Amino acid sequence: MKRAALKILIILLLAYIGSYLAFREQHIERWEKDQRDYVIFPVENRTLYYFYRPLTIVDGSATGMQFHIGPHR
Repeated sequence: MKRAALKILIILLLAYIGSYLAFREQHIERWEKDQRDYVIFPVENRTLYYFYRPLTIVDGSATGMQFHIGPHR
């Protein structure tokens, strides 16, 4: 029973990381003002930002990527 639960947990964790990586690749924009890349989270769906927040912290410290909710102004 514990082995099955561990397999399910690992599958869910891999799906979470994989979905974040797919989202990240589709939502990178370069801001003209500072010529840096940002992952832009949609304003109308802030739940995504909070859902992926743990991974953005790790990603930001590992890669230097910046994150922003909504377009730059």
